Amino acid sequence: MIAEAEKHLKEYFGYDRFRPGQKKIIEKVTEQQRVLGVMPTGGGKSICYQIPSLLLDGLTVVISPLISLMKDQVDEVNEAGISATYINSSLTYKETEQCMNELQNGKYRLLYLAPERLEHQAFLNQIKKVPISLIAIDEAHCLSQWGHDFRPSYLTIPRFLEFAGRHISVLALTATATPQVSSDINRALSIPENNIIHTGFKRENLILSVIKGQDRDSYLIDYIKKHPDQSGIVYAATRKEVERLHHKLENENIKAEKYHGGMTAAQREAGQERFVYDESSVMVATTAFGMGINKSNVRYVLHAQMPRNIEAYYQEAGRAGRDGAASDCILLFSPKDIHTHQYLIEQSRLEESRKEMEFNKLRQMVNYCHTEDCLQNYILSYFGEKPQESCGKCLHCTDNRSLKDVTTEAQMVFSCVKRMRERYGKTMVAQVLTGSSNQKLRQLKLHTLSTYGLLKNQSQKDVNEFIDFLIAHQYLQLMEGAYPILKLTQRSLDVLKGNQKVMKKETLSAQHVSKEDPLFEEMRKERVAIAKQQGIAPYMVFSDRTLMDICAYLPADESQMLQIKGVGKQKLESYGKTFLEIVKRYK
Repeated sequence: MIAEAEKHLKEYFGYDRFRPGQKKIIEKVTEQQRVLGVMPTGGGKSICYQIPSLLLDGLTVVISPLISLMKDQVDEVNEAGISATYINSSLTYKETEQCMNELQNGKYRLLYLAPERLEHQAFLNQIKKVPISLIAIDEAHCLSQWGHDFRPSYLTIPRFLEFAGRHISVLALTATATPQVSSDINRALSIPENNIIHTGFKRENLILSVIKGQDRDSYLIDYIKKHPDQSGIVYAATRKEVERLHHKLENENIKAEKYHGGMTAAQREAGQERFVYDESSVMVATTAFGMGINKSNVRYVLHAQMPRNIEAYYQEAGRAGRDGAASDCILLFSPKDIHTHQYLIEQSRLEESRKEMEFNKLRQMVNYCHTEDCLQNYILSYFGEKPQESCGKCLHCTDNRSLKDVTTEAQMVFSCVKRMRERYGKTMVAQVLTGSSNQKLRQLKLHTLSTYGLLKNQSQKDVNEFIDFLIAHQYLQLMEGAYPILKLTQRSLDVLKGNQKVMKKETLSAQHVSKEDPLFEEMRKERVAIAKQQGIAPYMVFSDRTLMDICAYLPADESQMLQIKGVGKQKLESYGKTFLEIVKRYK
């Protein structure tokens, strides 16, 4: 069976070998087992059910959360040569009936389905007539109430599995599952513990950065103008901010789209289509955009505000570089973001235990923004992985700024926390250190402490950020709660005793981008022309990574072209001659 799977991988997708975890998942799925695959965004999760759909006799049903993306998913699979369709609320009654008839006649290998459809008894009665071999659950973390994107509609899936029958393979897939979320998925779908295939969360092609202390609008505009022919996503926290940034980019003559929940479905769909089809290079969006987005040539993801948690951030950042090519993920941090999220959590209707968890996740996100260690490793540790070595690519790993000895300032902070008897939060500590005239300090007699005003030559904002740095590096600990208090750790005690130094890096500046290879640019233009003619997204012709490989190897004929990753028989027949001609002219 695996030999046949490898043959299909080459024939339909143009790849010589499976990525880590794919083969093991496919083996188990084709043996009618229940499996959980935890793989990073862009790690090739879809192959894990697309190949089995060709190997198994019956239909493969893929439960996917966003109907706005299903058409793209189906177009991409059909372009590879696998018959696929979708059923969701965007279809008319007549279109749904026709689709069901075609499914019952065995026309399709793959069916993409919205989870809400499982609540319709009429649909269940009809799908019962179709032999199903595999049910794949995409974005499976939506099943867990402790996941960052819990969706009640996903709770209908376990009942659907029972309805479908015992002898059906089940595959759950996610890119952002902490150990607790993985455990929830296993329990809900009855997946054995030894059937978790975990390939790690590391994305080696992503270049992670956190930018602080810069004007965010200026940075965004500058960055986008330096990358004029590259696709990118700008994430903003609110609809209002999306509208403001979109308007700002348009005023700078940058062709950008917008996407948020306040727009009509037709408006969102039209903007998304222009972005996916490379008619616009930038998408400004709230988190409503992106889950499951298949556009492979997104070269950068810029976060205009800090997300609420690491799961959301890594999933959104992971929209970049799905084709494996180097891509930037830049988070523009401001302390205001923390207060916004704290307010939203406090005002939410969540139970107190869930609120507490959200506050804790927010603190982990803030620590990520203030750490000066490897950013990739910070994320891996969060998801329960033990990093082996630094990534060598993120902002901190490539940072050649000199280190500054801030031990004295750190000792002042630690002494202040100690003299305040570890009973106050970050703001109060910063106010004491900067010598604030706050009336509350005087009422509590905190102005009488020997540490009062020790850092009066610095702003309260700067001291707050320095405390955040000390927390991120485990010199200080924030206790649980909506109003967490600061506690000393063993590391801070070692610094106070003079046994350890605290070193911090200087402020940093933005980078320029080099121009693209002229051959790559010519092929990219040809790809857009073909895509428009075929009515498909450009990345469905060939991904950026495939075009880059063509530039690198300069194939001379069809047999050499077939050796390029991402060139299968179907795509060679459709587009091979055109791109070989471009290479020939270039040579």
